[in-house]
Amino acid sequence: MTPKSALVKDYMTGKLITFHPETDVLDAIHVLVEHSIAGAPVTDDHGELVGMLSELDCMKIALYAGYHSQWGGPVSEYMTTDTETVDADMSIIDLAERFLETKFRRFPVVKDHRLVGQISRRDVLRALEQLARD
Repeated sequence: MTPKSALVKDYMTGKLITFHPETDVLDAIHVLVEHSIAGAPVTDDHGELVGMLSELDCMKIALYAGYHSQWGGPVSEYMTTDTETVDADMSIIDLAERFLETKFRRFPVVKDHRLVGQISRRDVLRALEQLARD
């Protein structure tokens, strides 16, 4: 049995900047730059995760704009929709193993299909360090 202190929900970040699919992508880029974050989840009106908008997605937009002199449009046109998530009740150990198997630096955290937070590699390291000291 996994101890309570070793679950994703205990180490995730719960306060997130999120975007709506209809948010203008220029506004979203401004928010990412202003808050020094590498990406943000995109949620629908019910709080369900529908995608992620990353710095890489935004670079593609900037490159396209450079070639075609067109900026803008809704986030839904540029976000990544094939997102991998983790459950809030997943063990930190299982998540650490999953991080080793993927290129991702963070995962959106869901509970009952609703976005409840995000967890990064650094969060997992913090958890593992704490577990090693306990």
